[in-house]
Amino acid sequence: QVQLVESGGGLVQAGASLRLSCAASGRTFSSYAMGWFRQAPGKEREFVATVSRGGGNTYYADAVKGRFTISRDNAKNTVDLQMNSLKAEDTAVYYCAASEGLTRNYAGYAYWGQGTQVTVSA
Repeated sequence: QVQLVESGGGLVQAGASLRLSCAASGRTFSSYAMGWFRQAPGKEREFVATVSRGGGNTYYADAVKGRFTISRDNAKNTVDLQMNSLKAEDTAVYYCAASEGLTRNYAGYAYWGQGTQVTVSA
């Protein structure tokens, strides 16, 4: 199994940048594709971005394309989400997750972190 812990969330103003990081335990991190999801109160969990096992392929939700960048460092067992030009509608709890392959569906991810809060003030 994989244990995931997110960090880097906080309170920022609209237009600012923020970088989230997800640290994985164990020695099988590179066997999984990794994804970022977010969930605001009263809303369903929403796909944000995913990256392949080797880090060469990435996919983004239309709402964040051009503003967010996902990357991974398999030597450090980490996956990051660089968020630029943040908007108030980006406010949510952000989760990292591990899957067997690239997918936008939350049901395809078997392992999840505890989440980190991102709040963007207008």
